[in-house]
Amino acid sequence: MTDQTAIMELDENDYPEIRDAVAKICEGFPGQYWRDLEDQPVEGSYPTEFVTALTESGYLAALIPEEYGGAGLPIRAGAVILETIHASGSSAGACHAQMYTMGTVLRHGSPAQKEKYLPKIASGELRLQAFGVTEPTTGSDTTQLKTRAERDGDEYVINGQKVWTSRALHSDLMLLLARTTSADEVKRRSDGLSTFLVDMRAARGNGMDIQPIDAMINHNTTEIFFDNLRIPADSLIGEEGKGFRYILDGMNAERILISGEAVGDARYLTKRAVDYSNERVVFGHPIGKNQGIQFPIAKAYAEMQAADLMARKAAALFDAGRDCGAEANMAKHLTGEAAWACAEAAFSTFGGFAFAREYDIERKWRETRILRTAPISTNMILGYIGQHILGMPRSY
Repeated sequence: MTDQTAIMELDENDYPEIRDAVAKICEGFPGQYWRDLEDQPVEGSYPTEFVTALTESGYLAALIPEEYGGAGLPIRAGAVILETIHASGSSAGACHAQMYTMGTVLRHGSPAQKEKYLPKIASGELRLQAFGVTEPTTGSDTTQLKTRAERDGDEYVINGQKVWTSRALHSDLMLLLARTTSADEVKRRSDGLSTFLVDMRAARGNGMDIQPIDAMINHNTTEIFFDNLRIPADSLIGEEGKGFRYILDGMNAERILISGEAVGDARYLTKRAVDYSNERVVFGHPIGKNQGIQFPIAKAYAEMQAADLMARKAAALFDAGRDCGAEANMAKHLTGEAAWACAEAAFSTFGGFAFAREYDIERKWRETRILRTAPISTNMILGYIGQHILGMPRSY
């Protein structure tokens, strides 16, 4: 075994059986499949066949404990699944939320809630893909959200609005964050928020209206309106007023898993750029010989490898049950920046052909740009690092 081979195995081949199996599934969904979906109206652009294939193979239930019908794998395995999907040219944006939203039910739900929902989520009978947090007027300032949930006997009555709630039209359940105590009546602005598991099958048309948003990236995102929606009181997860902490508890998992997707995008784009630069001949030699082409690809690749190590560290800490907020945030930031650098390098390498949809470069280029904005923006992460890691004054 050469040193280079050993390095490649260290970098890319943990969980080799999972990587091979997931890559095999993705072979059935080439670039044309994803391009065709983007040609459909927003309501018809969901990759149902792809999500079904992942569900039936058990990979969307990878992180659900075996006692509830899942595989009980560590979060690193989940990140590998998502990385492989993206490295294959596919997209997990239509289904990745199920891996981290179910964690709120698992860690903070009642025994009855776990028994009722987790086995059906694991089998695919129920889909938990929608995550209702962001609102039009508050954005990243989650503690100022205005959606209210008021107790009325054995029910909660919900009024308000959510936006950028991806996959809501293709989900049976939604994790919803709403204010149950007025912000004027709590000591800390993060208090008084509660988390609910909403059965969207019963809610739609009965106080909940979902409108699709036509966006540049096919994440099937929506805005949701609540008008006196009544849900059973046992939809509450954990204790009333402590929902913000429950949501934060799942965000480290979200950042680690999304980091896997970013690494996968970076690998896909790097391979495409290298292959094309070796094949494309201009002025009598492959364009990869030109430093203007070669060096940006090499630099982006180095950034991707470094970012991948931080993502692995964050996953290792999470799986060990240790605090990983700093590492998870830095992994999300670094992998997102690295993926964007790889996308830019690939776009420049392909030149005019990068704009041609048939090459899939522009699709992946658009896909990687969102990583600098969602699920948390670059500036929010830098603010977190400055305040919580470096001990600097709060910047917002």
